[in-house]
Order: sequence, then C-alpha cells, then structure tokens
Amino acid sequence: MIEINLITKIRVYRIEECSETEKKLIEEAKKVSRHAYAPYSTFCVGAAALLEDGTILPANNQENAAYPLGLCAERIAVFFANANFPEKKITAIAIAAFHEGKFTKKAVTPCGACRQVLWETENRFESPIKTVMYGEDGIYVADSIKELLPLNFGEEIS
Repeated sequence: MIEINLITKIRVYRIEECSETEKKLIEEAKKVSRHAYAPYSTFCVGAAALLEDGTILPANNQENAAYPLGLCAERIAVFFANANFPEKKITAIAIAAFHEGKFTKKAVTPCGACRQVLWETENRFESPIKTVMYGEDGIYVADSIKELLPLNFGEEIS
C-alpha cells in the first residue's frame, strides 16, 4: 500500500486585504447574486468571471421546478465566456451567495460540477483561474482551481 497526501493551499483575506481587481469581482458577484432565480432553495449565488482583457462577465444561478435542470452561477459564467469569447482566457472568478436577506458568513465554494468545469477551462487554456470565494467572515482565494479539485476527471495518469 502507498499513501498519497494531497495539500490544498487557500489564503484567507479580509476584504481590505484584497486587490482592487478582487474587490471589483467580489462586488459584481454580490450584486448579481441578488438577481438569481432561486425560488426553491432561496440560495442566490453570483459569479463574476474575469477575462484576460479585463472584461467582467457576471452570472447567477438559475433554478427550475424540474430540479436537475437548473444551473450554477459559475458554470453559466464559464459557458457564456466560452460561447462568446472562445479565444480569451478566464483569469479569475469570484463567487458570492445571498441567503435569507444577507450574504453568507462563510465563504461559498463551487460545487463539484463547477470545479470540474473550471478545471476543464483552466486545462484547455493551460492557464490558472484564480478562484475568489466570498464570505462575510473571510474571503478564500485559491490561485488555481486545481487547489480545489486535485483529483479531477480528465487528467492523464501514467
């Protein structure tokens, strides 16, 4: 038997410690989260993807009564970027969640499906996507989605 130890590096910031770009992405994610269509869970998530040219693409989650037909904010942002700006890298994405009249205290993290889609995009462009996860009590920052999904689907294993 062998044992594999996986180490994830995530920095935790207060808002005032974030860069101006990170603050701008967080504010956009927070703003768009309030417009999410989430009548079933009431968990409203916003995402703001930053393209390499400085363009910010906001998105939010969209639910459906046929539950599996909804889509997360992160995937909507990534798919929109890939459909409309297929040659441009996503360099960062910020995520925020609004629930029961306030933003979440703990940083909101992407679900497994969103992590896989972000990994695929990062891998496709061979460029890391900084992931900024907002919470009132602290902001988690990972320099690459690989920090959040070390055992991804699709990596070549030799």
